[in-house]
Amino acid sequence: MNAVCPACGVAVVPGYVRCPRCHAALPLGARSKRTTADPGGTAVARGGFPISAVLVGLGVAAIVLVVGLGLRARGGSKQAAAPEVMPAPVEVVSERPVPRVASAPLIQPAPAPAPAPTTAQDRRAAALGLEDLLRRQRLWGRTEIIGDRIDVRSGSCADPAMRPAIDGERTALRGAGLTRLRCLEQSGAVVFERDL
Repeated sequence: MNAVCPACGVAVVPGYVRCPRCHAALPLGARSKRTTADPGGTAVARGGFPISAVLVGLGVAAIVLVVGLGLRARGGSKQAAAPEVMPAPVEVVSERPVPRVASAPLIQPAPAPAPAPTTAQDRRAAALGLEDLLRRQRLWGRTEIIGDRIDVRSGSCADPAMRPAIDGERTALRGAGLTRLRCLEQSGAVVFERDL
């Protein structure tokens, strides 16, 4: 029910403190009655109990409880087990002397087989292994086999990581019958040369 302004007689929606037309103070009875509709006629929902906040709080509490119980269960199964004590070995001492047995003649071991001759395929596989290692370490280089020497052509020959990388493949290169290594710049200038 609308109140009426005592000064100008305009109908005023309850809840106003002053008349919207003449700005006269409205009687207390017209002000104290509140409505859920604003002056424009749109309904305004009044806040009630915040159920969503309670649900969020309960969800967080449940997650903390589950995580806490999970950690406790996991920690309980990892209790330190007492170390097993192994009994000390018992040395048996015989009072009777041990009879001496004549030793059998020593058998000469068979001579080690001669190393298989390396093939060009073995050398190429070792060279490709070196190229792959250089590529993985971003030292980029190409290899070329000349007799029992391998040439590495790379712009990274002066890089401090080059020598350790070559040392990593040294055994494979020697196993393929390669005895010497040269590292050359792209222009062909020799940066270093070494035995394998």
